[in-house]
Amino acid sequence: MNTTEIFLIAMLIIFSIPWLVWRLCNTDYYAPLVVVQIVMGIVLGPGVLGHWFPAYYDFVFTPTVVHSLNGIAWWAVMLFVMIAGVELDLNKAWQHRRESGITAGFALGAPLLLGCAAAAVLLGFDGWVGQQAQPWQFVVGIGMACAVTALPILILLMEKLDILRHPLGQRILRYASLDDIAIWGVLALILMDWSRIGKQLAFLVGFVVLGWAFRRLMAWLDEKDRWYVAPIWLALCGLGSDWAGLHFMVGAFLAGAIMDVHWFNQDKLDQLRHHVLLIMMPVFFLSTGLRTNWAVGGTEVFAAAALLLVASVAGKLVGVRLAARVLRWPAGEASIIGWLLQTKALIMIIFANILLDKQVITNETFTALLLMAVASTMLTVPMVEPLMRRARALAGWANQRT
Repeated sequence: MNTTEIFLIAMLIIFSIPWLVWRLCNTDYYAPLVVVQIVMGIVLGPGVLGHWFPAYYDFVFTPTVVHSLNGIAWWAVMLFVMIAGVELDLNKAWQHRRESGITAGFALGAPLLLGCAAAAVLLGFDGWVGQQAQPWQFVVGIGMACAVTALPILILLMEKLDILRHPLGQRILRYASLDDIAIWGVLALILMDWSRIGKQLAFLVGFVVLGWAFRRLMAWLDEKDRWYVAPIWLALCGLGSDWAGLHFMVGAFLAGAIMDVHWFNQDKLDQLRHHVLLIMMPVFFLSTGLRTNWAVGGTEVFAAAALLLVASVAGKLVGVRLAARVLRWPAGEASIIGWLLQTKALIMIIFANILLDKQVITNETFTALLLMAVASTMLTVPMVEPLMRRARALAGWANQRT
């Protein structure tokens, strides 16, 4: 077969197998389609398919095919991160800055500290720290990966639980939005390269200047033209960020964060996010799965994933409970919010991909982080739904709309 035919076989596998597993096994309660796609990416990677069926793996995922898939994956994830940046609503967070700041700070700080402690444990063993990493970069990177909340997936899960438009759902979005800002800020710090400090400063200055002009332009344009200009701005920011050594994903987030959500029709923006997840992101999930590795041993990778999962879950729950005590929330709210903020798939995986690209972590550490992200996300709905039923029965707050 020629390369085009093999590429189309890979695309057939990417889109058909996860959907069949999701639909036939009816996994939606524990694992939405997005999570199944991530898991299937791992299964189709070198650690599973490549290990058990190396001939089939080598036939389909040739270097040329993988390179083509990576190009689609890069653009898909840039679009997705830009949309996440656009959807940040910092105005509401500012209006409720005391409550939002305290909750977001505890919800981020506690898992960050426990994640750093888990990373310090991994530092004592070979095979986990990337070749280009300073110890502090590895520790902070792992700690932040444990603290991440995936805002886009959080929105999907809250829609499923029918609380997105309720006061509680809007509060949770504020907390997650502030944490997202902190995550990308810490990532920029980790990636700061003193040998390229001139380029990085030039990028930041250029972004501020061009960002001011871009905002003036977007405010002047009709909405239909904004949809055309936005991807041009995205490509420019990604190019500048990668040129400066900050990774193109940092530029993608900045490209979206500087845009106002009211510039776009909310329904169309929701549809764009949905279509990117449906049509393009499965390729990213597969390309992510191709980077998994079990070279240090499957048992060790699963043990590291379990350690990181405990640090992540315990840290988030403890942090939110501390915020609840300070702010005197009603009984039961802390558990609901703490479990919903566990959602890590996608943003954490994107974060881990960047750390792997920059050789801050190894493929084995990346695999452990990927397993932790999948497990924490799969825990969310089964843990939250019973708590929601109890809260509705006790307080009846679900009938209050924003």
